[in-house]
Amino acid sequence: MTSQSRRTLLGLGAAATGLALLPAPRLLAQPAAAAPALDVPYVPTPQDVVDRMLQLAKVNKNDILFDLGCGDGRIVVTAAKNHGARCTGIDIDPERIAEAKENAKKAGVTDKVTFRVANLFETDLSTASVVTLYLLPTINTKLRPRLWQQLKVGSRVVSHAFDMGPEWPPEKTETVDGRTIYYWTITEAQKKAVKA
Repeated sequence: MTSQSRRTLLGLGAAATGLALLPAPRLLAQPAAAAPALDVPYVPTPQDVVDRMLQLAKVNKNDILFDLGCGDGRIVVTAAKNHGARCTGIDIDPERIAEAKENAKKAGVTDKVTFRVANLFETDLSTASVVTLYLLPTINTKLRPRLWQQLKVGSRVVSHAFDMGPEWPPEKTETVDGRTIYYWTITEAQKKAVKA
């Protein structure tokens, strides 16, 4: 076999297996998947704030709760365990979702909860009767039209720490251990505003 034939055969063999003809160290040193870009840093909501958020929204067994930016899943797990709600947690960080799933398993509520790695701006919220948030003012403002458009009249929205801007003043505001909670319900006025 000529050296040219040998090079051709080696090239075909590499292509057939999907491997490039690279030195072994370069094959082993593939870069890890890049971490997702986070718009909001992960800061857990204290449990007493979680409890009051759910009480304020009067979460019950008939509710479908979505927690946007769910972090370790504590709002979702508490809503399922203590209030009987069916819940979905959305977070862009796979590490947080893995942690949330483990917390749901420990709490024995895996039959009532779902966690998804997803962008909250690409998530269908139309089935939610309650939406909980601990984001940032700029994210809340950007999210507001989506909530108005997708949520049904009577759906409740509860936010830890940040409001929705002057265009949507909260119906209720409470403080728990120095932390503010904001509460709204979706009305016909918001549905009309988003269509205008």
